[in-house]
Amino acid sequence: MVLRVRDRDAPVTQEGIIFRVYGYDHPPTACVCDVEYAPETIYRSRDPRAVRDRLPIRYYKFYGDEGLRFVMKNYPQYTFFHEPLQRKMVGVREGQLSEIRRPDHRFQLFFSEEPDRMTDAAISLVEMVMEVSGLSYNDFGVFGSLLHDFYNEHFSDIDLVIYGRRNLLNLVDALGCLYEEDGPLANEFSQPSPTLLNKNWRFKNYSLQEYLFYEMRKMIYAVYDSPELGRKVKVEFEPVKNWSEIKNEYDPKSRITYKGWVRVEATVAEDEDSYFTPAVYYLEDVEVVSGVKVDDVVRAVTYVEEFKMMARKGDRVVIEGMLEEVQTPKRSFHQVTLSYMPGEKYYDQVLKPVTPPNVE
Repeated sequence: MVLRVRDRDAPVTQEGIIFRVYGYDHPPTACVCDVEYAPETIYRSRDPRAVRDRLPIRYYKFYGDEGLRFVMKNYPQYTFFHEPLQRKMVGVREGQLSEIRRPDHRFQLFFSEEPDRMTDAAISLVEMVMEVSGLSYNDFGVFGSLLHDFYNEHFSDIDLVIYGRRNLLNLVDALGCLYEEDGPLANEFSQPSPTLLNKNWRFKNYSLQEYLFYEMRKMIYAVYDSPELGRKVKVEFEPVKNWSEIKNEYDPKSRITYKGWVRVEATVAEDEDSYFTPAVYYLEDVEVVSGVKVDDVVRAVTYVEEFKMMARKGDRVVIEGMLEEVQTPKRSFHQVTLSYMPGEKYYDQVLKPVTPPNVE
């Protein structure tokens, strides 16, 4: 039986470990995951940010690669051999799950459950967007604390999923209108907070000023002055593909092989998958600036959040990351992949327009 999951779905194991499905390319009976939370019965964290204590059992959030290392060491049954990459990956199989929490289903439950100020705020925000965009309730979901019932009315953010490429574009247009109205919804990055301006910035080829500009341009990060909560709430709209848009590229006969570090300049030929995780940019007129010289770099694939929705069709971009050879039963090509990795090399990665706007 095929395990039907997509990005941001949340598999939960018998022990209560909460995973997050990562992307859309999975073997038929398993899924590649990140690890988000674990209950106090099996895990404790000293990080004060990690505590989630709204439920009878306290949970702790994992940061960075804490969750992956925890599972690899203590629950190796939640790994599987990824044939294309030829290595073990963290993930779960269908028979190991107690449930799968889905952002769209959870949001629909808000309308049948006893309301509270947090869920009322989320519904009011969605309805505000719906009035301008023509979107429906079915186009939205919730993730993070709202998905898992961890939220705190005094501190939690509103994390929303928007399903579908066309719906995302409608949403972005609607948010642009709402941001201009001087109403309760504002672009988080139009007037960056002191916290953002003083962010500990470590990327070497992507400045903090560029980051602030491009995050503002993405439009999906907002601040909602919520009358329901009596405070300003950070909001994120996370793009996730509709089921009809998903093309699972996992093939056990394919191989993805690391070939070296590379820096290229290229023109974005297609950007319609640049909104999702992973973000994919199809390329043309590729010039290898440094690193391994190849002549068939077809795309850039980024799992790094900062480089999602960064460039548009026709943009000339600079990309630095891992050069990989992709061999499928039908063809062979190269891609540049930006992903999470230990050490400082992570911060050498970049994907941005060659000629940035004046953001100083």
